[in-house]
Amino acid sequence: MAESSLHVVLFPWLAFGHLIPFLELSKSLAKRCHHVYFLSTPRNISRLPKLPPSLAPSIDFVPIPLPPCEGLPDGAEATSDLPQEKVKYLNKAFDGLEQSVAEFLVQTSPKPSWIIHDYAPYWLPLIAARVGVPCIFFNTFPSFVSAFFTGPGGRGMQRPVEAFTTPPEWIPFPTKLAYRAHEARSLSDHVKRDDVSGVSLVRRIEMVGKGCELMAVRACTEFEREWLSLLREHNEKPVIPVGLLPPSINDRSGEANQGANTGDIFLWLRDQAPGSVLYIALGSEVALSAELLRELAFGLEQGGLPFLWALRRPDDMEALPEGFEERLKGRGVVAFGWIPQLQVLAHESVGGFLTHCGWGSLIEGLAFGRPLVLLPIAFDQGLNARLMEEKSLGVEIGRDEEDGSFTREAVAHAIGLVMVEEAGKKIRDAAKEMKDDEELCSKYKEKQMR
Repeated sequence: MAESSLHVVLFPWLAFGHLIPFLELSKSLAKRCHHVYFLSTPRNISRLPKLPPSLAPSIDFVPIPLPPCEGLPDGAEATSDLPQEKVKYLNKAFDGLEQSVAEFLVQTSPKPSWIIHDYAPYWLPLIAARVGVPCIFFNTFPSFVSAFFTGPGGRGMQRPVEAFTTPPEWIPFPTKLAYRAHEARSLSDHVKRDDVSGVSLVRRIEMVGKGCELMAVRACTEFEREWLSLLREHNEKPVIPVGLLPPSINDRSGEANQGANTGDIFLWLRDQAPGSVLYIALGSEVALSAELLRELAFGLEQGGLPFLWALRRPDDMEALPEGFEERLKGRGVVAFGWIPQLQVLAHESVGGFLTHCGWGSLIEGLAFGRPLVLLPIAFDQGLNARLMEEKSLGVEIGRDEEDGSFTREAVAHAIGLVMVEEAGKKIRDAAKEMKDDEELCSKYKEKQMR
């Protein structure tokens, strides 16, 4: 190993929307001859995509078992293992890793050059300071979300719920970035309320922000230039974009053989016309209500286009309308369990992506030039959807401002516009251009990480 190489510890939050970009960052560091220690729980490590053989010697996975926590089911080590109402127990168990992480930092030789951590371990900067290891806060959310929330001096985090429904006054350029009323109410409860761990999400972010030397963000200048500039202006620490960090299409996770019959899926895709299939995936953490899931199903039926719908939860299958799969046999495929999303998005028959608007899923869809049908459900997803629409990369399914409900007609309208109608050609063209722009982002990432 080169004398100038670093020894870097990475410590993500226990959600795959965080674990995967941390893994991609680890690979980027390893490509530059730095050595990485990737800390997480044993089951999460086993479910990560396998490393390329050329990088495996430079990345050590360090399993740290979660301590028992009342209310947390056995075997639950990630947010995807839990219904949303039980994630608070995962927060508490995660905080129980404090002593194990401290011991690792003290005992590891050579001493780590840096520790790159997520928003959750508010206790970590103090430990790192005691052992003399500087911290980098890797913010996996896009820069526009961070700029929307923080504002000058971070005061934006304390705004009342009503303020989230309009663009903040500190954004100096035109934008429609804001939450709907129903999104803002849900978000305010989530980020400001202390849970069983005794620490709110807002407090965690404030603590890691104060304790770090700099902030790294999953962003690139080509896509978020004005937002990155604003975030830097408001942040007291340096802000470094590390690229969008799209996962490799060749990645295979530990879940690869669970759930759906992937062979049958690709046989069906092979028989569809190029660009004709709508792929639907709504993430694994927060579910639609049974009523809205049925309305989505009727909208897919009414839309008349071929579709592949990935469902992760048994309850979702039970909520489908009676006779739905039989009526649409041949035109639509409902796949339960894990399916290889990157390989599906890359398939030539896929022409659009109906998504819950998680930042990782949006990056994956745009990496393959897929125009977006936007159906945000929770957290930052509403802001993500607004920006995608602002950049003419997708169309949001129309919803009631107050309760978030939508109709099958609204679903069918958005699908038709994105997939086939002449009025949506601008969106399809913009998404294809993003495929090339994403490659520029990757090149930018390569340059920044040297």
